[in-house]
Amino acid sequence: MTAAAALLERDVPVATRVLTLPEHTIEIVSDSGEGAQKCGQIFGAVCAKMGNGVWTVEIIPAEIQPPPRIAEGASGIRIRFATGPVTNWGDQTDLVVAFNEQVLVGRHLLGALASDAIILLENSWASNPDPDIKAAWDQALAELSGYGYRIIEVPMEEQCLTVDDNPRKGKNMFALGMLAYIYDRSLERIEEQIAYAFRRKSEAVYAKNVALMRLGYGWAAANLDFRIEIPTTPPQQALVVMNGNEALGMGALASGMELCAMYPITPATSVSHYLAEVFRKFGGILHQAEDEIAAAGVAIGASYAGKVAFTITSGPGLALKTEFIGLAVMAETPLVVIDVQRGGPSTGLPTKVEQSDLLAALVGQPGDAPHVVMAPATIEECFHSVVTARQIAETFHTVVVILSDANLSTGVQPFPRPQLRKEWLAPELDLSPVEEGRRPYEWDPRMGTSTRPVPGQPGGMYTLTGLSHDEASKVAYDAGIHQHSTTMRSRKIAVLQQTLLRPAIYGDHEGDLLVVGWGSTKGAIEEAIDRARAEGLHASSTHLTFLSPLQPGLKEIFSRFRKVMTVEINYSDPPGEPFITEENRRRGQLAMLLRAQTLCDVDCWTRVPGEPLRPGLIHAAIRDATIGLAGGRA
Repeated sequence: MTAAAALLERDVPVATRVLTLPEHTIEIVSDSGEGAQKCGQIFGAVCAKMGNGVWTVEIIPAEIQPPPRIAEGASGIRIRFATGPVTNWGDQTDLVVAFNEQVLVGRHLLGALASDAIILLENSWASNPDPDIKAAWDQALAELSGYGYRIIEVPMEEQCLTVDDNPRKGKNMFALGMLAYIYDRSLERIEEQIAYAFRRKSEAVYAKNVALMRLGYGWAAANLDFRIEIPTTPPQQALVVMNGNEALGMGALASGMELCAMYPITPATSVSHYLAEVFRKFGGILHQAEDEIAAAGVAIGASYAGKVAFTITSGPGLALKTEFIGLAVMAETPLVVIDVQRGGPSTGLPTKVEQSDLLAALVGQPGDAPHVVMAPATIEECFHSVVTARQIAETFHTVVVILSDANLSTGVQPFPRPQLRKEWLAPELDLSPVEEGRRPYEWDPRMGTSTRPVPGQPGGMYTLTGLSHDEASKVAYDAGIHQHSTTMRSRKIAVLQQTLLRPAIYGDHEGDLLVVGWGSTKGAIEEAIDRARAEGLHASSTHLTFLSPLQPGLKEIFSRFRKVMTVEINYSDPPGEPFITEENRRRGQLAMLLRAQTLCDVDCWTRVPGEPLRPGLIHAAIRDATIGLAGGRA
């Protein structure tokens, strides 16, 4: 008997059906502040630790605290878990726990629910004394009953009141208990995860949350006629389970960077929350500046002093940091900038995902300011990208921008525990005397790289300036000097490009269609490619990690396919729309870059739904893009 079954000294319903499935997708949705995300985070972490592949995505309303009980105010989380690896949030949800009918309607209207979804719905609203609320309940249930959903009304509030006077604070743990019963999750692991989630709370808070979870488990065991088994595969190696923002923070620790300067901004802030908890233990300093501009300045100052520092932001903050990033490029001071992208422009969609900062990160500078831009595609790559960024910034004395996004920032996924390496760390400062006559910007004419004296190094004193300067750091407006210094700053980026690997091809190395992606779309694109290839379509994909400089060999790779198309979460004009022609059509940001750099005809399929792309939509786009191509194949 499992620990879960042993918990209750009663028989489960006789008619209980156990469905064994390879994967399932769950959503917990509520008003803001009801703890749905905490419930999902605990459940997802437990599934990962038990041996399931997991991907979670938080559902966050655009407003910080929207009015309660409105469809567009749904807050929550989606958890997709499977027997094998999971790389994206999937297409539609199979089971929903909803704390009111309005947030459920909101998810229904977005097409988020499978046609046969099981819905566990809080039923206290059906008997609410407010006639408007009662009418809204009746209208919502009438609307939803026209579909194939199975709606099970659950007395969450009534049950939670037996443990807590404020059921709004307890429904999330009650829901966790129901999910634990339905999916036969280990109660010991759940209690351990609750202890971790509430580690800064009192023992009484922990005990109450465990009691509420057990209450939900007991109610489900007594009242539900189904259970769902998603077989686990015990991991063969040590794993870690975390979200992308935690992985970025951990990567900073592993890289040996010692200072992070930031200003709070959604969805990047939780990187600093993680660092605030652990950075000091590793000798690090977390500086919360008065604004985005100051944060960049502090990081540059720390880097100038000899140690590479980093700053964290999102799109609007990246715009404010522009001038200081230009200073770091001109002064050749190493700097790592982490940009967790969200929807734009301006304040845009603060809590929603978009890949809209690529062009800003590449060319958002006055004058010629070559630097490095890279984009992790998975939670694991978030960790390694920071280590790589520090090494590049240190080696080439340049700015490295890491483009993460809101999908990765809150997504949770297990990956192999990194084995730390000494070579990841920043080297010790060389404070030996500078060779007499050595100039601070003595560029290697072949490589474009230069020396880097640091404060306190004997003979290394010089005046750092953001003005155009010669090798001695002397301000110089001479045409020849400016030409030469600009050439050197560009050449070192070309040197880096020669060290990069060609991007791997997912699928055949030639065919009808090549889909090119970047960032967090990788898992959804590759799942869509698998579906297309299973139908006999000659489609493949490749995913770019480096966007400046671009990885080598792209033009030759593109030549082996009849059509090349990017898939991105940013805007492009749909062909055939009013006034849209081939001459004026705005294309996806990566498509624009690839067309310019390779001179190949790169098409694009992009969407800006404010949520991660679903593999089913990409699959449909692949089918549309391959129409007519097979007939012309030799």
